[in-house]
Amino acid sequence: MQFRTFGRTGWQISEIAFGAWQLGGTWGAVDEKESIDTLLYAFEKGINLVDTAVLYGNGRSESTIGKALKQWRGDRIFVATKVPPLGLSAGRDSNISIKGRYPEHHLRENVEGSLRRLGVDCIDLLQLHLWMEDGVTEFEWLEGLLKLVDEGKVRHLGVSLPDIRPATGVLLAKSGLVAAQQVIFNIFEQEPAIELFRYGEKTSTAFIARVPFDSGALTGTWTEDTYAEWAPDDKRHQMYKGKNFAETLARVADIQSTCSSYYSTLAEAAMKYSLHDPAVSTVACGMRNRAEVDLNTAYSDGTAFPAELRDALRPYAWKHRFY
Repeated sequence: MQFRTFGRTGWQISEIAFGAWQLGGTWGAVDEKESIDTLLYAFEKGINLVDTAVLYGNGRSESTIGKALKQWRGDRIFVATKVPPLGLSAGRDSNISIKGRYPEHHLRENVEGSLRRLGVDCIDLLQLHLWMEDGVTEFEWLEGLLKLVDEGKVRHLGVSLPDIRPATGVLLAKSGLVAAQQVIFNIFEQEPAIELFRYGEKTSTAFIARVPFDSGALTGTWTEDTYAEWAPDDKRHQMYKGKNFAETLARVADIQSTCSSYYSTLAEAAMKYSLHDPAVSTVACGMRNRAEVDLNTAYSDGTAFPAELRDALRPYAWKHRFY
């Protein structure tokens, strides 16, 4: 496992982070015992950052992580979680004001709940689950969070940017108000590397790249029969309904052809693409079992991503929002 400095926090964080949305049951049925075993195995393999949220199964993901942390006896594990905006879903468009969305009482209530479920005294990285651009001038959210930092309940602050809208984080990156931003960055969603990452480097902002496999599409393992295999309550069943699945499959086939002379699997190409930008501190990906941990951690091997392949993949950028 390779490690990178997590912005100005100085933390040495594994290149691969454990994305824990699936532990909440949103992406199909999960077994808590297997989830805890998977987390502990990931820690053994060198993963030292877990990214979760209050909304992941209404606290179920956090509770599962808390049980795993209680059993863990090794090196420090950093925990990142997210607080949802008041009165909105985290997946909502951010073309609204941040005013009233993160009042102090709401932040405090959610942090206290997360601390209890995670079984920790302090949250390493607390992120706003939906960032809104006017947060660089409206500071209610920041004032409330800084109080929690002063009280020792939170160490560092971050935000999660709305899907495929990395431009919403540019002014925030310039300001340096938070230690970290989380953003979709993969072969389809390449925009963060143009401006967001470059401004973030100037303020030593850490970046968590999420959705490296585009919810599984960029693993290269889907077939024409895959959609029918998903249970109705699996989030992908809703995301890829209608023409979405066929269009995605066609685009993936073209990308797979382009990457085939460089990597034996599309999954390896996809993960290493998300890792290739030096501004990326870590890539968060979901893992359900030990086999998936082995696959993902193997991609952190220190080898450089070919510049010519990066250039060849630029035409495959595709703005799509299926959530």
